[in-house]
Amino acid sequence: MKFKHIAPFMVLVLAACEKQLDLSPVTNLTNVTYYKTADDAKAALGACYSQIGGTDPFLDLATSDDGVPFLTGSADRPLLWRYNITPSNTFISNYAGAYSGINRSNIVLGRLPGISMDESLKKRYIAEAKFLRALHYFNLVRLYGDVPIVTTETTSLDGLAVSRDPADKVYELIEADLKEAESVLPKTYPASESGRATQGAAKGMLARVYLTRAGTTAGSPYWAQAAAKAKEVMDLGVYDLYANFADAFAISARGGKENIFEIQNLTDVKGHTLGRGYGVRSAPIYPGTGSGIARPSPSLFNLYSDKDTRKAVTFLTSYVYNGVTTTLSSTDPDFTKAIAFQKLWDKPAKTLEGTSIPILRYSDVLLMYAEATNEASNGPTTDAYAALNKVRTRAGLTALSGLPYAQFKEAVWLERRLELTFENSRRFDLIRTGRLLDAVKAENSFARNATIQPFHVLMPIPQTDMDANPNLKQNPGY
Repeated sequence: MKFKHIAPFMVLVLAACEKQLDLSPVTNLTNVTYYKTADDAKAALGACYSQIGGTDPFLDLATSDDGVPFLTGSADRPLLWRYNITPSNTFISNYAGAYSGINRSNIVLGRLPGISMDESLKKRYIAEAKFLRALHYFNLVRLYGDVPIVTTETTSLDGLAVSRDPADKVYELIEADLKEAESVLPKTYPASESGRATQGAAKGMLARVYLTRAGTTAGSPYWAQAAAKAKEVMDLGVYDLYANFADAFAISARGGKENIFEIQNLTDVKGHTLGRGYGVRSAPIYPGTGSGIARPSPSLFNLYSDKDTRKAVTFLTSYVYNGVTTTLSSTDPDFTKAIAFQKLWDKPAKTLEGTSIPILRYSDVLLMYAEATNEASNGPTTDAYAALNKVRTRAGLTALSGLPYAQFKEAVWLERRLELTFENSRRFDLIRTGRLLDAVKAENSFARNATIQPFHVLMPIPQTDMDANPNLKQNPGY
């Protein structure tokens, strides 16, 4: 996000790293002197945006069928990949960071009503905070299931001793927050405020929530709700696909017509990301350099036809050094020869700009609409085909037609995997469609032999958070 101001909190917040209260003030300001002006309100909201994020991209890759980690033995990465998962695994520790973000939103929601400022701007700031709180809770409930609902500022140690609430109640809060946000947030912002939550972002996230809640239930009313909400995004007249797939990830596309909501990174003058860098690279730029934590699975790479223009954008398949071209492989166990993910690879820039991390793109909305309409209508409609084929033809693939219900559904599922690779979507898609176990077992390259069980659709509550709060109960199986 393009926010430079972080609120100086004297309040008690849940620390993302240490899983405990942060009692240290950032400045000498106190609650007595802070939260008094419109600038204070803007800074407090900016602190909310600084905490946003999704799940760790490695978690999505390693616990689905899309990625293969580097390292061997008992390191956390291969243990996660093989589903030998314990609450101490460092890659499932999003819990406290999400609650830190939730607490920042709760501070805004509790403090802003008392600030004397423009009322329309105040309402918008509150709507933005509710959108961000909903985003955190949506990630939490999909990762961990039942989680504590906290809707007020945490101001004491007693505020940490909370119990888990049913997932249905969490979804009720998510839906309520997003509905309020969509009723207040504007369609667009001036370029100087690019990156803020919009009406389209709230509607799009609601569509994703409804799609998730529909799950595998035929005839669920959530299908029609998901289709209707996605259509509302489409009818806003704000969003569209770029002609070329690569353009959606260019620096120039930040805040652009395809990126409905994203994390906008800043970089230094050499193009190095300041903050969250999600480039998971598995091959060197030239011998002896490079880094990474995961490579694409062979099954993922082989899904892309040579006609699919997304293939070259998503993967690095060769590099040139000293005039010599080295071809990379999806099956060679030598990580220096591995095909790499490059879709979100940070690109050198000579200005204070950087690539963005997509949270919701317009192509995702189109595919959600196609899937939900097919389910709600018990078969694809003309509009469902138009949405699916808009994504396919942009990628250089032929338009589909004449498919029955089941084949159309599978075509949309395949398109989501090809279009949204490395965007934290695959694991959640597999879970909501009931395919996680089969997909993980089928991807057995590099002797994965995953010991996945039905309880693995949820991650364990991190052990540090369990230790800090005796009222938490661990998920079954862990």
